[in-house]
Amino acid sequence: MPELRKDPILGRWIIIAKERGKRPTDFILEESLSIGGFCPLCPGNEKTTPPEVHRLGDSHQAPNSPGWQIRVVPNKFPALVIEGDLSKEGEGLYDKMNGIGAHEVVIETPNHNEVFSELPPEKMINVFFAFRDRINDLSKDPRFKYVMVFKNFGRAAGASLEHSHSQIVALPILPRMIVSELAGSLSYYKYKERCVFCDIIRQEIKENTRIVCQNDHFITITPYAPRSPFEMWILPKKHSSAYRTQDDASFHALAAIFSETMWRLNTCIPGVPYNFVLHTSPIRSEAMEHYHWHFEIMPKLTKFAGFEWGSGFYINPTPPEDAAKFLREVK
Repeated sequence: MPELRKDPILGRWIIIAKERGKRPTDFILEESLSIGGFCPLCPGNEKTTPPEVHRLGDSHQAPNSPGWQIRVVPNKFPALVIEGDLSKEGEGLYDKMNGIGAHEVVIETPNHNEVFSELPPEKMINVFFAFRDRINDLSKDPRFKYVMVFKNFGRAAGASLEHSHSQIVALPILPRMIVSELAGSLSYYKYKERCVFCDIIRQEIKENTRIVCQNDHFITITPYAPRSPFEMWILPKKHSSAYRTQDDASFHALAAIFSETMWRLNTCIPGVPYNFVLHTSPIRSEAMEHYHWHFEIMPKLTKFAGFEWGSGFYINPTPPEDAAKFLREVK
């Protein structure tokens, strides 16, 4: 079983995934994704994955068979496992618990050659609905405190399969990044009695130097202090702290702006590897006046090296104002 171990100095938690155990010779360095050959995520190969937990498609087809548009399955090599108890305990001055959680794969399309950034909005919206439905279902488990949604595209961004997919991980603890965001936004709210994200949106609309695109419900910006070149945030214009509470109209607008945002990125830098992560409020939290859910898109264009590991600083060679201009002006 995996373990969650807490760093006693920084307070961060690390997952020790023993089942994924590797010897030095097992690590793959600078190797491209497997292209061609057998794909466990393609239609017809459903029996090679764990049984699906969510499906959108032909209702006349049996579960775990072809005829689907979206399919969600447990990860065959999970970072955390759903069976068992947390069993929190100390080990001298160290703290640990069993690696309990859920780790799922969202297969975004049955077409092996279709990629997320090129999905039309009418297909992309199904992915966002699947995120919502799985977050709602996993939130019923009292052991879980947070559900994280993320996507790795391209080898450099951590993708190990060519077929377009994203991932969902339910955690028994709050990720340190979310804890920091919650604390920072709460501090701002206590001082100004306003949501910092709402203030950012208002200022970006007023200045109009870091806006990539927008519609009636959402806005895409390059953040003022980006960690990577061409980093973008997609935020709802209307204050909301929880992704899973959005109505259908919001999801249609989200799919439209996400489709345009990814088109602009892919047109500007074709085939760029990237990660995106959903930042949303913790499970079972009340509506938060100080927190604002959003997606963060981080192209993988620079490497994290000694200075970054040692200092915690990020070095970004592209000002966000320039990145936004490039993205706005793509033809």
